[in-house]
Parts: sequence; C-alpha cells; structure tokens
Amino acid sequence: MEEKTPLPNQSELRKEYDAYLPVREMVTRDLELQVEDVLAALNSRPSVKGRVKDFSSWYKKYIRILKNGDEESPIITDLLGLRIVCPFLEDLGAAEALLKKRFDITEIERKGAGYSFKEFGYESTHLLIEIPREIITRRGDPGAKDAEVQIRTILQDAWAEVEHELVYKAEFTPFDDPMKRKLAAINASLSLADTIFQEIRNYQRQLNGELGKRREAFFRKIEEATDGMLFQGKEAEDADFSRPGDDPSLVENTSTIDDLLLNALYAHNRNKFGEAIAFYSRILELDSDERIASLIYKHRGMAYFAQSRYQEAIDDFSASIKLDGSSYKAAYYRGVVRSVLQQYADAVGDYSLALEINPYQAFCLYRRGQAYYHLGDLPQALGDCEAALSLESGNTSFQKFRELLHSKLKM
Repeated sequence: MEEKTPLPNQSELRKEYDAYLPVREMVTRDLELQVEDVLAALNSRPSVKGRVKDFSSWYKKYIRILKNGDEESPIITDLLGLRIVCPFLEDLGAAEALLKKRFDITEIERKGAGYSFKEFGYESTHLLIEIPREIITRRGDPGAKDAEVQIRTILQDAWAEVEHELVYKAEFTPFDDPMKRKLAAINASLSLADTIFQEIRNYQRQLNGELGKRREAFFRKIEEATDGMLFQGKEAEDADFSRPGDDPSLVENTSTIDDLLLNALYAHNRNKFGEAIAFYSRILELDSDERIASLIYKHRGMAYFAQSRYQEAIDDFSASIKLDGSSYKAAYYRGVVRSVLQQYADAVGDYSLALEINPYQAFCLYRRGQAYYHLGDLPQALGDCEAALSLESGNTSFQKFRELLHSKLKM
C-alpha cells in the first residue's frame, strides 16, 4: 500500500505563525526604514511600503507548493516583503544598484521580462535580500532568513494591483481571446506610458541643463557690467562685451516649440546669440499662449543683452512683464540693463517692481543698492545691502559693498 504524505495541521501552523508575528512586524518595519534611508540618494524619492504576508495568503501558498510536489517542507520566501514604487523607469535600475551595495542579495527575478507583445502580465524586479544580522539581534528571530523586495514603477504597480484582482483572486476568469487581447492592449499602453514619461524626463533634464548654463553665462555678464563699474570705476561702454558671430539659418526646419526652445538654448549656451535669437523669434511667431510668450521674450532679451543690444533687451523684458505681471525676473533683468546704461533712476523702479512681486531676492536688493549708490543715496544703498545680507549673510560681494558704503559714510 502506497504511503500517504502526512497532511499539514492548519491549527499548529497558525500557532507557529502567530508566535512569530510580532517579531516579523518589527523586522519588516526596520527593513522598511533601512531601505528608505538607502533610497534617499535618489532625487525622485520612491515610496517604500513593507508588509508581513497574512496567514491566509501564506497558508494557500504553502498548500500550493505541497500540491505541486516542489518541496516537502515549503519555505515561503516572500513572508516578509517590501515594495518600492518609483516614478520613472530609470529609477528601477538605480534603486536596485543601491540595494545591492547595502544588502546581501540572494536571488534576483525579473518578472514579465520574457512576455511577448501579445501577452499580458506585469513587469517587476524581485530581489531576495538577506535580513541583516543587526536587525535579528535587536528584534529576535523572525523565522525567515530573507525578505522579498519588489521594485516597480507607479504604472507597473497599478497594473499589478488590478491584475491581482482580475486573475489571482477571482474564482472564475473567463479570459477568452478577445478579453486577453484587451488586457494585453492595456498592459502595452501602460508600458508605452512608462516609456514616454521617461523620455519626457530625459528631455526635461536636458532642457534644464541648458537653462542652467545659459543663466550662469548671463549672470557672469551682469557681474562684469555692474560690479566692474562699482569697484573698478569702469564705465559701461568700456566693458569688454564680445559679439561672436552666429548663423540663424538652422531655424526653418524646426517646428515644435520644445525643439525650438532646446535648439535656442543650445545656441545661446555656445555664444551663438544671433542663432538663438532667430529660434526665439520663430517661437514667438507660433500661436503660443501668453505665459510661454512671456518666457520666450525674457530669454530673447537675455540673448540681446549678451550681444550688448540693450534697447532690444529692454523692449523684450518689457514685453515679458506686460504678458505676465508676475515675471519678477524680467523686471530684475530690465533693471540690470538700465544700470549698465547708467539709467539708475529707472533701474531703481525696475528693481522695486521685482521686489514687490518677490521680496526674497537678495541679488535684486543688492543691485538696487548699487543703483542708489550711483544716485548718491548712500543710506538707501546701505539699507538694501543690509537686507541682501540678511538673506545671504555669507555673500562676499554683498560684504564688500557694505565695506565700501561704510567707508563712504565714514561709519
């Protein structure tokens, strides 16, 4: 007579599960905190959520493994679990790399990687990490050696949740071919959305990088123009402003505002100011809303300023302010140009307008103080300088200006 495999005793297993539960919950929480700390290095700040598999789910999986004959004494590797949900595809690899540095990884599984475009199923990276010894020493033995960590994007996680309800928890799933095609289409749409989000993220990073370079070059010229006059006695017309040659012939074949703006910033950052101006002008010819037009006028004004085409710069900054009354930077930039032209009274008005919109501008206070200095109003200049220093106490330019004012006022 064939010997029967002894059946598991649910009550005994429940007692064992309940005995371990408090420790497992504490261990899971400690792991969650450690993983959050590791992932703090990522700018996107993924969310982390831990859980202990409930007894019902654990027992069903235990029986399923026994039924399949895979193991005589099943080990449930996802008894303790963490889920990391990331905004972008690029975060998945970055999160995995950080976890590999901090934890001992015993297994890596990439679910869904082998699906064809006709199939449906969520993609997810599953890691088995060894529970650190210091956590076990502090909390006690959780009856498990590893914990499972799932890493997904927000959309992969959404799909996994819905699929779990439709496929795994349902008693009856009438998935004929038309229904399977619908699910595959939804899955493909979510995968495409993830890809598009990542492309937008990459484009945004590229655009912001070019914006940063352009802003740095612009501020450098401001320093040469205004601080040079203040501390070395230079006149605006004596400052060395180069006007490099450029070629605006590359504009015609570009049509979208995003591409035009990126090309303009590339040209701007490479001192091809005529080419940049041509791209900015092309954007302004398109049917864009007032907010975008205000932004482009501000950028083009900066390019005109770089070419020492001051009146055109003033006109563009004025257009930017007219279209967007909250454009304090355009008001500030117009004040800078008027300071370079030694139109100090007008410059004070522009700086004051910028400060009405946003009073927390240390450099705007500093520039207005300089304009007051040139107008001979040293007490007002000192007041603005002190206000600027209250916002940025360690700024050496502000400190140097205050020393100059103290010497003039014999303080």
